Amino acid sequence: MFSNERHQRIEWGDCDPADIVFYPRYFAFFDVSTGALFEAMGFTLRYIRDELKGVGFPMVDTRSQFFKPSKYGDNVVIKSEVIEVGRASFSIRHRLFNDGDLAVECWEKRVWACVNESGSLASERIPDQIRLKMRNSQEA
Repeated sequence: MFSNERHQRIEWGDCDPADIVFYPRYFAFFDVSTGALFEAMGFTLRYIRDELKGVGFPMVDTRSQFFKPSKYGDNVVIKSEVIEVGRASFSIRHRLFNDGDLAVECWEKRVWACVNESGSLASERIPDQIRLKMRNSQEA
């Protein structure tokens, strides 16, 4: 399945008074990583909205495990990969490495969303061109 890697510097505002990353910030990092994964596949959010008439891919389930703290000034690597593709949903695993060690692992389940005829947000089948890319094993 498709994967991508990006680098993240831990900034002062990411940390709590104990000088470690405040855990909700990891979810913000992983959200950015999901967008980067789609961009690496060749699909910007602008393209998804304008050409595919999607509104994004809201999260419906997530969980994380924290193994090693990260601190201000650390340069971490986030490896993200698609691990499952369903009709309208897909799952991503993010692994954050700090100095080569697995520090955080996160699993997300997201749905392909659009606005239906009544103007409500609804899940919809993932477009074939995106489904094909998600299943591609090439790393970006």
